[in-house]
This record gives sequence, structure tokens and C-alpha cells, in this order.
Amino acid sequence: MQYPGNLFVVAAPSGAGKSSLVKALMELDQRVSPSISHTTRAPRGQEVHGREYYFVSHETFDQMVAQDAFLEWAHVHGNRYGTSKHAIEQRMAQGADVVLEIDFQGAIQVKRIFPNAVLVFILPPSWEELRSRLERRAEDSADVIEVRLKNAAHEMAHAKEFDFVIINELFERALFDLKAIVHAQRLRFTAQRIARSDTFQALNIS
Repeated sequence: MQYPGNLFVVAAPSGAGKSSLVKALMELDQRVSPSISHTTRAPRGQEVHGREYYFVSHETFDQMVAQDAFLEWAHVHGNRYGTSKHAIEQRMAQGADVVLEIDFQGAIQVKRIFPNAVLVFILPPSWEELRSRLERRAEDSADVIEVRLKNAAHEMAHAKEFDFVIINELFERALFDLKAIVHAQRLRFTAQRIARSDTFQALNIS
């Protein structure tokens, strides 16, 4: 089904800069809004329930899975994350461009349900820089960082399954690339036909 809004799915290994890029994109483009996922992990730092994530118990998550409430869900670093299908469809139907920040497993699941979803993978410029970013973040122990680096190798092997790949070496350049992808998607024929239906009708274009 075609919706007035677009669905952008952004994935990356931990430390590649995915969240920072998506946050900057939304600050620059008011038409892009986030999808808030449900997760069984505990809040980090200044995270607030209902803003970054919906933090739920394992029991609640199990109930939502049983009710087929998720567009996708996956195990990531020992916790579970899920995206409400109804919430995404509702916002796209209202004309919003929705961006999902999820792991590669979830991104591939979303593509099966929404074939028109645009999948974007963020890569670090090198292994050394990825390690440095994880260490500078100062959120994880040395052992956890090693696990994240090991997982990153597996995650990045799936970048070939995405529509676009951005190498986040220089943040401003990576942000420009992400904005370009969003803008180009809005200019596709099917998107323009919905967004500018009056113009298409006046020009007798179907």
C-alpha cells in the first residue's frame, strides 16, 4: 500500500554514529519524526520512557509478541526491541516521514512488510575509529566493548542488503548524505503523485 509519508530505516553497529545522525536530521527537517520502539532493557543516562523508548518488562513484551503487535522485534545485546506496526502505519498515512533506528535484523524484517521502506546502513571509517568512539562514549566496560566490536563484524556483513550506505567519517558530510537520501525519496514519482495530487491532476498526469 502507498502512503503519503515515507519510511526510512537506519541501522549501524554500535558506535557508528547512527543516533547522532538521526537526531541531527530531525532537528533540521521537521517533516521527519522518530518511531519510538519498545525495549526490555533499562534506561541509560537521561533517557525517558516514551521519548527515546518505551521501557517495558519481559512479560509485557511477551504479550505484545503474542498479539502480533510488532512490525519487527529482535534480540540485541541480550535485550529485546520491537516496533509497533500500527503506530508506523498511522503516522505514514498522516503524511509523516518516519525514521526507524533499529538493528539489521529488524531492518530486513521491515523491508519484507513494507517493500517501499528505504534502508540506510551507517558504517564507521575504520575499526580503529569505531573502537575509539565506543571508548569515548564511556558507557560500557572493556569486556562489553569487545562484545560490541565482535557483533559489529557480523552486523556490517549485512550492509549489502541495504539500499544506501553512508560512511560516517566526517559527521557533517554523513549528515548531508542522509538528508540527500530523504529528499530524493520525496521526489520519486509515486511520492510526488500523492504529495502534489492537485498539480498532477491539473497536468492530466496519472
